[in-house]
Amino acid sequence: MENWDLIIIGAGAAGLAAGIYGSRSGLKTLIIEEKMAGGTTSDAPTVENYPGFPHVSGFELAEKMVLHCKQTGVTLHELETVTTLNLKGEKKIVKTNRSEYEAAAVLVASGAHYREMDVAGEKEFRGRGVSYCGVCDGPFFKGKRVIVVGGGNSACITTLYLSGLAVEVTVVHRREAFRAEDAIVKDLTSKGNVKVFWNTEIKEIKGEKTVKIAVLHNTKTQETQELPVDGVFVQIGESPNSQLAKASGIEVDAEDRIKIDIHQRTNISGVYAAGDVTNHPVKQIGVAVGQGITAALEAYAYIKRPYYRK
Repeated sequence: MENWDLIIIGAGAAGLAAGIYGSRSGLKTLIIEEKMAGGTTSDAPTVENYPGFPHVSGFELAEKMVLHCKQTGVTLHELETVTTLNLKGEKKIVKTNRSEYEAAAVLVASGAHYREMDVAGEKEFRGRGVSYCGVCDGPFFKGKRVIVVGGGNSACITTLYLSGLAVEVTVVHRREAFRAEDAIVKDLTSKGNVKVFWNTEIKEIKGEKTVKIAVLHNTKTQETQELPVDGVFVQIGESPNSQLAKASGIEVDAEDRIKIDIHQRTNISGVYAAGDVTNHPVKQIGVAVGQGITAALEAYAYIKRPYYRK
């Protein structure tokens, strides 16, 4: 069984930041990621609010983080899935589909997955017109008509990105105002090929081999209409990837987000959490990075017991 000081589960912004600080602190650090490193940061068409980068694609920002992390000496295992966590003892056991590891401390930075609308046709047409990632699938809809569902930063940024590809972008938002930053909203409203349906929800997605129609319902007027469309991009938030953590005894809140204190500690000694999987109310790249840094330094203090923390 391989022995490590710190094992980080997840290679998104939080996990990568923790890896940098953990390794630089002298901890033998392993990051395990079930997909490719970068997390949902890689999916962002553009990032305009990360300090030092007035305008950068999410993929480029994530790529720089991954490179920086590797340069510090972190061992990164991609395409490896954690299957079981045993966190009860002084030594934590992390089992994956490839191997088994032992660590003095564990950081859960497993992020979140895209939330679904749970409407008829959504699952049926996923990958055939229904998408959850604008930068991944946007180029397939060049010159076509698309819908973006949502009203936060992610939805508005995705709309801006798609407005440069699609002939028409319709934003469907269940409320009367966006929740996005003012700067992003101003950019969105200046686009001539973008229109917004307020107080509106998608009730059904119809098609044949691919998406053809979205059934829209206005919750204020109670009117229903069918809108011809080629693609539906769902941007209504995320749900935490906390199932494994919960099963191992880590406490979560009513929304299954991992409970943390100001030091990123969970209810289990030597176990930390950071990023979108936690119950911190702000879900931003900068916040995830800060949480990852805090968790790594707390793990260092827990393992090495420096004189100033005794």
